[in-house]
Amino acid sequence: MKKRSISPVQWTLLGLSLIVVLVLAAVLFRGEGGEKIKSAVETTPPEKSSESEPAREAKAIQIFFLSEDDALLHPEKREILAGPSAVEEAEQAVQELIRGSEKGYISPFPPETKLRQLFITKAGVAYVDLSREIMEKHPSGSSAELATVYSIVNTLAYNFKPIKKVFILVEGSEKETLGGHINLSQPFLPLYSLNAK
Repeated sequence: MKKRSISPVQWTLLGLSLIVVLVLAAVLFRGEGGEKIKSAVETTPPEKSSESEPAREAKAIQIFFLSEDDALLHPEKREILAGPSAVEEAEQAVQELIRGSEKGYISPFPPETKLRQLFITKAGVAYVDLSREIMEKHPSGSSAELATVYSIVNTLAYNFKPIKKVFILVEGSEKETLGGHINLSQPFLPLYSLNAK
């Protein structure tokens, strides 16, 4: 009886089968080890960073509101968080103005007004971009419009040294006026003579 010899094709198939078995065994073995490592990592609580952010200090500022008793802007003390930049602090100051007076002074802003953006140029011009409600729901009259403009301008220039002038935008665009009285086409210098002594 003749012995059957294994042909080269069969040797090749046998070799391929052996390689596939070895690869599958390696994958399964590594998969189990990987799962164990993964679960161990997941159950370990994250370490707290030893260098946590320092607590931010409070900074006192003066914001200005119109009074029913006269046509002057009256100061009201507020505390904001000291920020890493004048921009962040100035944003907080405008948001405090929008929030309104805590002493019964007249708010120069419709309560729905939102601060969209604020930035300061190297020349010291603060651009204050407000939402459309500042125009759509603004109380009529030149004194109300003057109070709105200069409550922003005087508050920012009084509290933040980098700010020399203030340009008011609405919805990202230049507007002629808020209500037909005060020309908004140029940046405003502070007018401290409007502040109550």
